[in-house]
Amino acid sequence: MKEAVMKLLVYGAGVCGSLFAAHMHEAGHDVSLLARGGRLAALRRHGIQLSEGDSPAVRRVPVPVVERPGSEYDLITVFVRAHQVDAVQESLAGVRGDVLFLLNWAAGPQPLGKVIGDERVLLGFPVSGGTRDGDAIRYRRSSFLTRRVAMPVGEPDGRTTPRLVRIVETFRTAGINARAESRMDAWLRTHAAFEVPLGQAVHAAGGPVALADDPDAVRDMLHRVRGNLAATGAPPVPRAFTALRTLPEGLLVAALRRFLKSPTAVHSGLSDRSPAAVAELERLTEQLRTPA
Repeated sequence: MKEAVMKLLVYGAGVCGSLFAAHMHEAGHDVSLLARGGRLAALRRHGIQLSEGDSPAVRRVPVPVVERPGSEYDLITVFVRAHQVDAVQESLAGVRGDVLFLLNWAAGPQPLGKVIGDERVLLGFPVSGGTRDGDAIRYRRSSFLTRRVAMPVGEPDGRTTPRLVRIVETFRTAGINARAESRMDAWLRTHAAFEVPLGQAVHAAGGPVALADDPDAVRDMLHRVRGNLAATGAPPVPRAFTALRTLPEGLLVAALRRFLKSPTAVHSGLSDRSPAAVAELERLTEQLRTPA
C-alpha cells in the first residue's frame, strides 16, 4: 500500500531545516520551505545545495520555496532559534495545521502555544547537523553511530497520540530515524543544561578545538553543566546525561576534549559564532533560570 503524501511546511531554511526539507521532498512529500532575504533568493536560483563531508561535489534538490505560509498544512515543522519563536508564532496564527517545534528550547511547551493554541503544539529536536558553506549546506557523513541517534518527537503532555504515531511513522518511512519521546519537555531542558555552557565555552575559546586545548576551561564548563543538571530537580532525560553528574571529573574532561576535536564537533553548529547563535544562548540561559 502506498504511503500517504504529507503536505508539509518547513519553517526555517538554515542547516537543519534545509536538510529536513530536502530529505522529505526526495521521499515524495509535498514540501514547501519558508525562507527570507538572501537565503530565499539563493534557494529560488539554485534549490537546496548539499555537500557531504569535505567533498567538492554539490547536489541540488529543487524544493519549492515560499516567503510566507499558505493557509493549511498537514504539518508545520519549525527550525528556528529560540529567540525567533515569537515572530514565528505570529506568522502562523491564521495557518491551519499541527506545529512541530524542532529547536533548542527550555521554557516548557506553554509559551509555544500562546498564540497558535496549545492543542497544535508538538515538541522535538533535530539530530541532523552540518555547516553553511556559502549557499550550500555541508553535512557530516553518515556513520554507524549517527544512524543510531534518533530524532525525538513528543506530545507536550507525554501521551502517545494518533497524530504522534502518524508523524513518527511518516518520518521513518522517509528514511528519518525518528522516535516517540514521552518526556520531550524534560529532554529539551536537559539538552539545554548541557548545550548552554558548552556553547558559551566554545564561543569564548574561539572554537571547539581551541576549547579542547584548554583543559581548565573544559573543567569549568563541566562544573556549569553539572550545576544546571542539578538545578532541574529531576533525573536527566535521556538517562545517558546522568553520566555527566556521576562519572569522575578527570574521565569526563578527557572525553569532552576528545569530542571537541572530533569531526562531529568541528563541523557542527558549535563553530557558529554569529550574533544569532549568541542571542539564542542568551535566551536559553534565561529559560534555564526560570523553574520548569
